[in-house]
Amino acid sequence: MTPTRRSVLAAGLALVATPGAAAETAPRLRRLSPGLDRMIAPGTEPEVIATGIRWAEGPVWVPRGGYLLFSDPPANIVRRWQRGRGVSMVLNPSGAGGTDPRLVREPGANGLALDARGALLIANSGGRSIDRVDLASGRRTVLADRYAGKRFNSPNDLHVARDGAIWFTDPPYGFQDGDSSSLKEQPVNGVYRRHADGRIDLIDGTLTRPNGIALSPDERRLYVSVSDAAAPRIMVYDVDPRGQVSGRRVLLDARAMAAAGGAGLPDGMKVARDGTLVCSVPGGMMLITPEAEPLGLIEQGAPIANCAFGEGGRALFMAANDRILRLALRPGWQG
Repeated sequence: MTPTRRSVLAAGLALVATPGAAAETAPRLRRLSPGLDRMIAPGTEPEVIATGIRWAEGPVWVPRGGYLLFSDPPANIVRRWQRGRGVSMVLNPSGAGGTDPRLVREPGANGLALDARGALLIANSGGRSIDRVDLASGRRTVLADRYAGKRFNSPNDLHVARDGAIWFTDPPYGFQDGDSSSLKEQPVNGVYRRHADGRIDLIDGTLTRPNGIALSPDERRLYVSVSDAAAPRIMVYDVDPRGQVSGRRVLLDARAMAAAGGAGLPDGMKVARDGTLVCSVPGGMMLITPEAEPLGLIEQGAPIANCAFGEGGRALFMAANDRILRLALRPGWQG
């Protein structure tokens, strides 16, 4: 039995007990393998730390300030959560101001990351660009807004490599009319890499809905989630020392999870230092091994779109529909 088939069967069975929960419920952690215990102490449950969000996305932990940033793309806001201080606004607008709501569905920032100097990097859905924002001054710089002379669709998520390259996805989710939008210039919904010198490569232009993106700790694997309702899946590619990709294949086929009624589609993801993937799937946020063996599932009866490690690897933060969740991790296991 291949790893992909095995992961589908295990995840599908895990979701059978609570198929298609229609309403948001209290978040909980489901243990799917004893291997989860080395990361999360038995009995640990997720806690809700922020609410009242239109659509939570893009969490990133800022070590220098000791706080979490997260985006709300339809509301065009980036907010901050800090222990003891609650939630405050950081960027408004976070993406593009003055967009036409008849054409633009998500004007704000989506995925967030930090560069090597601690500046905030934004997948600017409404602005159709990758931006850098100095958190001290608020100064914004557009790093990329075109490929082959044509504007991007609506950059969704991003990952920063050790050499400073930014890997990012560009689906049409920011448009009201998706692929048929009059704003769409790119012929594909691409996966791209922006080199540190500004050059941009199209990595894959064949995916219908590329979404979350991450590299393995050794940067020899690239993971991309595909939030296509007809074929939800997580792809994996081999990456050579020059950054060239090959060997594209399906790591996790999520059709069984979707068929079982799991809310949402594959979306954002992060990869821990030991290679464990924490990835959005139909039904919640799943922890899987690099071989796609399921370890645990955080669920709440509604989609969980993205995640980030924080607090020195002691916590996993999740953007979960209209709320932000925090799950404590074992101190000895670093995310």
